Amino acid sequence: QRISQDERHFNLIELMRDYAPARRFGHAGMALFDLRDYQKHTVVDALLKRVTLSDERIRDDRVVKFLRSFVEGRDKETFIKIDPASQWTLTTPVTSESQPAWQPAPGQRCEFALQPIVDTANRRIVSCEALIRGQHGASPADYFSQLPESERYQGDLHSKTYAFQLARHLGLREQTLSVNLLPMSLVVIDDAVEHLIQQIRQQGLRPEQVVVEVTEDEIISRFDAFQFAVQQLKAAGISLALDDFGAGFAGLSLLADFQPDKVKIDRKLITDIHRSGPRQAIVMAIIKCCQALEITVIAEGVEKIEEWLWLEGAGVRYYQGFLFARPALNALPAVSWPARRPE
Repeated sequence: QRISQDERHFNLIELMRDYAPARRFGHAGMALFDLRDYQKHTVVDALLKRVTLSDERIRDDRVVKFLRSFVEGRDKETFIKIDPASQWTLTTPVTSESQPAWQPAPGQRCEFALQPIVDTANRRIVSCEALIRGQHGASPADYFSQLPESERYQGDLHSKTYAFQLARHLGLREQTLSVNLLPMSLVVIDDAVEHLIQQIRQQGLRPEQVVVEVTEDEIISRFDAFQFAVQQLKAAGISLALDDFGAGFAGLSLLADFQPDKVKIDRKLITDIHRSGPRQAIVMAIIKCCQALEITVIAEGVEKIEEWLWLEGAGVRYYQGFLFARPALNALPAVSWPARRPE
């Protein structure tokens, strides 16, 4: 960790944490091994002579496997070299965000904050996510805590009216609007999809402009009913996105069964991905899977230039996170775009 904080080392990746090196290398805390002293085909055997594990355990030991892969030069294509963050900067937004663009109606129980989803290569906003808030910008939990448990799904569905009103007021025409729904809201509420379509059209929007994001955070207890609701959404022209992918219940089965239009990789997998070998392997597998299925990948929770650089190198095109814009209550925030510093 101390080495990674040294700015001279900007392509250092942690593959695994080994809490018991003594099990493999006796009691040697550190030893030098000069690769130049060995022929390539003899390096692995020379390394294994220093390992104190039994022969049968050597074959399945992860550290030994990593050493073998390194020496043999396998998986080089998975290594993404990024520029030092010091070579990049962020453009300063010109427009002010101090005043909200839209005032909610008196007594309105929830509001929405908008956060852009951006295409950094072309410097354009492709979509805006409407993030639910309580009154005066309170947390989502504040809004839902005021609802009786029996009205939770009703409140979730009906709140989207205010998101569509905000989109109409701000004149969102070129971008899509993403709204979050609990999966069971589409199941428990009768004619939920029809009600959603009616809300959209009442605000002068088209179903094709709307993306419904469902999270993995809730177990779907009525799978067939949810699948039927998804079919209704798609038939109406509404896109489906899996939000927080990789952090909840049954993510891969949802991906296989419902074939969403978009997958939003959870921020827990994105945080410090430029330093984490396990996160890199998982995210690259998600990207490859989605490419095979023609599903758009969005990386959410991007907060560091280094995270964006790695993700761009891995083939991600769309991003969302504080690096580009923080959510703005009842308004569309200005975007900061990455730019290379002049040499």
